[in-house]
Amino acid sequence: MTTHKMTANDWDSRIPGSMIQRMKTNLLTLGGSLGFILAAWGTDVPQAAAAAPPNFVIILADDLGFSDVGCYGGEIDTPHLDQLAQNGLRFTQFYNTARCWPSRAALMTGYYAQQVHRDQIPELGGGTQGRRPPWAQLLPELLAPAGYRSYHSGKWHIDGQPTKTGFHQSYFYNENGRFFSPRSHFLNGTALPAVQESSGFYATTAKVDHARQMLQQHQANTPDAPFLLYLAFIAPHFPLQAPQSDIDKYRTRYLAGWDKLREERFARLKEQGIVATPLSDIERDVGPPYRNPKAMETLGPNEVNRPVPWDSLTESQREFQATKMAIHAAMVDRIDQEVGRLFQQLKEMNAWENTVILFLSDNGASAEILVRDDGHDPAAAPGSAASYLCLGPGFSCLANTPFRRHKTWVHEGGISTPLIVHWPAGISGKGELRRTPGHLIDIVPTFLDAAGVTRPDTIAGETPPSFPGKSLLPVFQQDTDLHRECLWWLHEGNRAVRKGDWKLVAARNQPWELYDLSKDRGESNNLAARHPQQAEELRQLWERELSSFRQLVEQTRDLGKP
Repeated sequence: MTTHKMTANDWDSRIPGSMIQRMKTNLLTLGGSLGFILAAWGTDVPQAAAAAPPNFVIILADDLGFSDVGCYGGEIDTPHLDQLAQNGLRFTQFYNTARCWPSRAALMTGYYAQQVHRDQIPELGGGTQGRRPPWAQLLPELLAPAGYRSYHSGKWHIDGQPTKTGFHQSYFYNENGRFFSPRSHFLNGTALPAVQESSGFYATTAKVDHARQMLQQHQANTPDAPFLLYLAFIAPHFPLQAPQSDIDKYRTRYLAGWDKLREERFARLKEQGIVATPLSDIERDVGPPYRNPKAMETLGPNEVNRPVPWDSLTESQREFQATKMAIHAAMVDRIDQEVGRLFQQLKEMNAWENTVILFLSDNGASAEILVRDDGHDPAAAPGSAASYLCLGPGFSCLANTPFRRHKTWVHEGGISTPLIVHWPAGISGKGELRRTPGHLIDIVPTFLDAAGVTRPDTIAGETPPSFPGKSLLPVFQQDTDLHRECLWWLHEGNRAVRKGDWKLVAARNQPWELYDLSKDRGESNNLAARHPQQAEELRQLWERELSSFRQLVEQTRDLGKP
């Protein structure tokens, strides 16, 4: 791997004068040889830029809805994220893959999951994550030759182990069903003792504790090296568990119900300029993606597996459902509280100005209803370690406002994520919106571009295929066309392709639907019958992409082997 040498003209065309001035100021503030700085900035802009490459922080929420946080129309208190957006950018059309592990594969490799995991192609595997090919390196491995130190805290859900795939330190939280008492968690590959419920441990807090410690050690031991921090929460993924004080804050907030509160969120989204689409109707007959009759029996008569009209529920059911959403809100609130501590750490180590911070979600909110891990005690306080509750389809519709469907589907509700981008030294705009469509596959090319890194021509003796994504650096300055052919999705038979403003989408075993997203991101007006030629062209494009991915995984050495 080589470090890309850029000409002064390259930098002049990419970086606005205001950013260059801030980078000069940052270098002086960070301290260094004044003679070196003056020499570097005298005639050679790239030398100075290379002297202070940006740090990167990725904050990934799990099962967070598009409109949950305040700066995306939500009623949940998220002041730290709201301020991040106020001083940075909000993307209005950014996408994930609709599910946990495919999103993480795309985020860390820069490829669609179907390009690097044969199990993601239905006829080649069973729909779970598999082993990556040797050329599909993770982001820390790609950044390492440029001197980056990489740190991970939280969920993993990628093949391999963090510290064996380029991360120098890792707090690997290998639990999705226990927020208060993990039994399987690891520090730098070494198993940590199980945690007792009475210890005061909470997963969201612990992950930021470890992230702060890693950054403190970085500052003490390698202060001149740039860093990558990957902070992967499991919140607000089920089971809905949160500190009682956080839950109490929202105890009565959701008694108005998903119908009314969805309209209120939609009004705020329009007021903030984030959407200009009609509000989609709630699909009353669409429930969880998987049937779990035993879970419904365990959870009792207050649980409902369809987003029926709120006023059709009994008083007891309304209270139960509102309590579940209160816990979900508490989990999001706690994320914001903890990232506030992380932001303070970045400021204390003088890294705030030249750190690219991304905040986003791995998929839309979940309509799932199930019980596993430690089970559910109906007598336990909702949100405690002994309870096992899921958001369900009713309030998932609220969380994904204004879109249709949920996690696992590739309609807009399943794949749309908030994306906040903050980088004072590299972004001149503050509080601006970016309407250019983007996808998780764009993150790796963006970071490599910002770091001035080019991949080697061969990796492990193989030529890696071109990244399907695009660098977002031009979009950081203004909305612009990235000149991509399409964005593409497939998950458990749910499939979609977007080209320009046209999107072709289908649920598993259902016919294709066609939408003009410039007018209808709520996917309410199916245009397939009115524009059959457009639908057919997109269908053929989707098939061509799938065929190319299938050929790739079939030709790649060692792909899919245990």
